[in-house]
Amino acid sequence: MKIYHNSRCSKSRDGYNLLKEKGVDFETVEYLKNPLTEAELTALLAKLNMRAKDLVRKGESAFKENFKGKELSETEWIAAMVKFPKLIERPIIVKGNKAVIGRPIEKVLELLAE
Repeated sequence: MKIYHNSRCSKSRDGYNLLKEKGVDFETVEYLKNPLTEAELTALLAKLNMRAKDLVRKGESAFKENFKGKELSETEWIAAMVKFPKLIERPIIVKGNKAVIGRPIEKVLELLAE
């Protein structure tokens, strides 16, 4: 398993701590320190089964300053999240070919149960 994690985010810490508590062996990707490539983000979106614009955190200042009110293509949204990784919703937990955003935390529990 893998968690895309931002240690400054309480929801991300909740997901991380849940995996630890459950004794799960997982890899931590601190995507703000090691930004994702377009190919990695595209693969992650496929595992999440979602469109790029649905993964964007619309409350972030980078969104409000650069993208609010704009219609971007899938490729443009992916490029935006690569350039501004804070825009990526978190935490993202991956198990095999499936991934979930760990909000609410019950989604992580459902993924673990599969």
